[in-house]
Amino acid sequence: MLAALSLTAGCATRERLDLPDLGGWDSRQSLLAQLDEWAFNGRIGVAAGDDGFSGSLRWTQDGDDFEATLSGPLGIGTVRLEGNGSWVQLTDKDGNRTVLEDAERDLYLRYGWTLPVRSLRYWALGIPDPALPAETELGSDGQLQSLTQGGWQVDITRYGEGGGQPMPTRLRAASEQARVKLAIHKWSFFDQPGR
Repeated sequence: MLAALSLTAGCATRERLDLPDLGGWDSRQSLLAQLDEWAFNGRIGVAAGDDGFSGSLRWTQDGDDFEATLSGPLGIGTVRLEGNGSWVQLTDKDGNRTVLEDAERDLYLRYGWTLPVRSLRYWALGIPDPALPAETELGSDGQLQSLTQGGWQVDITRYGEGGGQPMPTRLRAASEQARVKLAIHKWSFFDQPGR
């Protein structure tokens, strides 16, 4: 819990920075994959059959550590997911903590919907998860338009300004189990690639 509080507090007090020019696709992938500290605020909608929710999402990334707070008219209250490349922990609306062995599967079994927890950090940045094979399609501007990865079809339908560079602001992801829509309203970057 203290690690989660320090993660949130640390990003809140750091100076927000602009990103350098990201250049073409190869350069963009490399530079964005190097980012250690960043965050976004937005809205998320998740659907799986008759189950699902929509609400606000605050995602904070600090190296491999992340914290995602989902809140709003969920029917399940506010939940927090936090973890790193090795583990993911769920804190439910009552403050009960559960370490998820397989985050996507465990969320589905618990709530009837799931999220691509480990890959979403990369997809939100507009790059594939480097740990998994991917098929990508670029738009005429050289930015990621769609990808297929880890059983998910991801489409980035809009880019907007984030840190002085074009960053995804609308994203859709679909698997056999769930459909996710993400609208990012505000990007914050606290470091620059290569620093």
